[in-house]
Amino acid sequence: MDAIVATFQPLWQSKNGFRLKNLGNHIVLFIFDSKTDVENILANEPWSYDNNLMVLQRYEADSKVENLSFNLTHFWVQVHRIPVRFMNKRVAEGLCETAGQVCHLQNAPTEDGGSFMRVRVLVDISQPLCRGRVIAFDDSREQWVTFKYERLPNLCYWCGCLTHSDKDCDLWIESEGTLPESEKRYGSWIKASPFNGKSKSVLSVLGFYASKATKQTGEHSQRPTLHAPVADKSN
Repeated sequence: MDAIVATFQPLWQSKNGFRLKNLGNHIVLFIFDSKTDVENILANEPWSYDNNLMVLQRYEADSKVENLSFNLTHFWVQVHRIPVRFMNKRVAEGLCETAGQVCHLQNAPTEDGGSFMRVRVLVDISQPLCRGRVIAFDDSREQWVTFKYERLPNLCYWCGCLTHSDKDCDLWIESEGTLPESEKRYGSWIKASPFNGKSKSVLSVLGFYASKATKQTGEHSQRPTLHAPVADKSN
C-alpha cells in the first residue's frame, strides 16, 4: 500500500489528498474528497502500477464490490497508414469502432497528429487488443491500417491480452515453453510513442490577400487616435 501511495501521489497531485483501503483480491478502494480530482484521474486513463495496467471503476456507497466489472479502460489509439486524402475525423472514428467504443468528448476530441489520427477509445481488456484493420478502395485495392496504443503497459505478445504476461499465456503453457518467437502476434510496435500535443502537426494558412487584409486591419486598429487640442477659455 505504501508503494501504491508513493507511485500515484506525485502523478495525481490530488489537492485534498486521498485515502486507500485494501479490499483484497488485488482490489484497492481510493477515497477522494474532491469530485474534480476523480474526474481528472479518470479523464487521464490509462494508469499503470509497476508497468501493469490498473483498471479504475467508480464505486458508489451502496454498491457491492463483487458486482464491479474491471474490464474497461480508456486508451488514446493512434491510427497509422490512413491514406492522406482519407485522414479525417469521420474515417478515423469509423476505423476505431473495431478497437472499442469511440468516445465523443469535448475535452478529448479526435486529433490529427500529422502522420496519424488520434482517437479516444473505451477498450474491453478482456479481449485481445485490436492490431488494426483492412480498408478497401473502390478500385478493389486493399490496405492495412495499424493501431498503436499510447501509454500501453505490459501485455502478452502471444495473444495481445493485458490480463497476463507472456509466461502466463495459455498458448505458451500448452506448448510447454516451446513456442518460437515467430508465433507472436504482437510486438513493441503496438506501443505508440508519446504524443506531444504542444507540437503543431497541422496548420491552416490564409490566402495571400486575405492574410494581407487581416494584417492591415490589425495595423489600423493599433494606431493611436489623434485629437485636436481644445483651448479652454476661462472668464
